[in-house]
Amino acid sequence: MTREIADEVPNLAESKLTALVVDDNFVNQSMHHKLLDRLGIKNDVVCNGKEAVDVHCSGRNYDLILMDMDMPIMNGIQATKRLREMGIESKIAGVTTRANEVERKEFMEAGLNDFQEKPLTISKLISILIKLDFYVQT
Repeated sequence: MTREIADEVPNLAESKLTALVVDDNFVNQSMHHKLLDRLGIKNDVVCNGKEAVDVHCSGRNYDLILMDMDMPIMNGIQATKRLREMGIESKIAGVTTRANEVERKEFMEAGLNDFQEKPLTISKLISILIKLDFYVQT
């Protein structure tokens, strides 16, 4: 994305969107957190799927969850299934470096609403937001 296009990215702060970043890699956590911040989306970060489930068990809810697939303790497939079993209706976008079609299919079938390959960029994040009806281009 060019600098000019990036400067025109909407700030969604007025929409009060919230997001949860679920990733065990500090660099990815930081990058995804900053991309969401750049769009004005309030967000929290956890290190694995179990922490994502625990956060929801404590009563927190999010509009969007950016879920990594490969994590210790509870991976993204297990966490997505568990969140869906709990009745969590947040939009969940899987983000992973693995593009294996079988694993991607399993991840989608766990309850994802969208899937993007890492590295997540501002244009990929906007694509997720548009696809999941959080942002409508004018």
